[in-house]
Amino acid sequence: MVAVAVAQLKMGDKIGEDVLTPLGGILFHKGRIITTKEMDILQAFLVNTVMVDYGDAIPPEAQPAQAAQPVQQPVTPFQQEYEKMIEVLRGLFNNYVTGQGMPVMDLRVQLEKLLGRISEYKVLTFAPRVFQERDYLLHNNVTSAMTSYLIAQWGGLPQKDWMQVALAGLLKDIGNVRIDKSILSKPTPLTAVEQEEMKRHTVLGYQLLKNVAALNEGVKLTALQHHEKVDGTGYPLGIDASQIHPYAKIVSIADIFHAMTLNRGYKKAVSPYLVLEQILSDAFGKLDPGYVRTFVEKVTQFHNGTIVRLSDERIGEIVFSDRTHPTRPWVSIDGKIVNLVIERQFHIKEVLK
Repeated sequence: MVAVAVAQLKMGDKIGEDVLTPLGGILFHKGRIITTKEMDILQAFLVNTVMVDYGDAIPPEAQPAQAAQPVQQPVTPFQQEYEKMIEVLRGLFNNYVTGQGMPVMDLRVQLEKLLGRISEYKVLTFAPRVFQERDYLLHNNVTSAMTSYLIAQWGGLPQKDWMQVALAGLLKDIGNVRIDKSILSKPTPLTAVEQEEMKRHTVLGYQLLKNVAALNEGVKLTALQHHEKVDGTGYPLGIDASQIHPYAKIVSIADIFHAMTLNRGYKKAVSPYLVLEQILSDAFGKLDPGYVRTFVEKVTQFHNGTIVRLSDERIGEIVFSDRTHPTRPWVSIDGKIVNLVIERQFHIKEVLK
């Protein structure tokens, strides 16, 4: 093990001892691999040197200088199951286009495998390892399925409903197979006429699912109702909270969150923290306030020591979280506290660790 100046670190170096923040929190654990993200954080916290574990290799000062090579992070089992789920869902959409029907068993088997690793899914920080904008709907549906599954757990639904809620999130947009592809893939905002056509995916989705015996009524109604609002201003029926199925109330929250935090052709991803604030404001009249409160509280359970990047690119460490303002904790930057409740011109852009 060798002490190496941060400026001399190479991409792919392995940290040999825990690296601490100025406040004594653990910045990186032993074994962490150095990438550009780790370099940014080390420099932001004014760390001068770290211990590097070279194993049996010759330390770099004894080797000829080489250009840094990009580090390929290993694919985790969770990522593998996620990517398989994307492909199974792609196959399902293609089946409907060609009139082959729904392979519910294949869908459920892969979803169970994915949810078997749900503990590895972090709602605010997860990003698909492979993402192409033309696959936006597939990713929106799979992430909505995972998030809906968690909200069902957190919201106290019986365990028998958790998988069904996840299926509801996965199949909410199946009606899009009956929408003109030129509208689905349009790289610019839709016209008013095209928006009305897109809204038909709710009724079309219900029609596609209503005779599938392997799905319960909540899954089918979610395809119809996931754009309804609790104050009756949604579509396609304009029904209110008393008539919206609980599955649809949950899935609508997940759908909105992922629609805003994934890149699409005409709209780039928004910071998840700004999206959470939007969802909180929509809880008054648009979304179910109980599920919204539970969702926001659970996904913002920051731990002191969490490293974040603010909207002005400064990097800091969360030192206090106010339960009444869950998206706006106190952040320590270069020894000074930024209280995001007061300094509302800033927001958390990204969780780095």
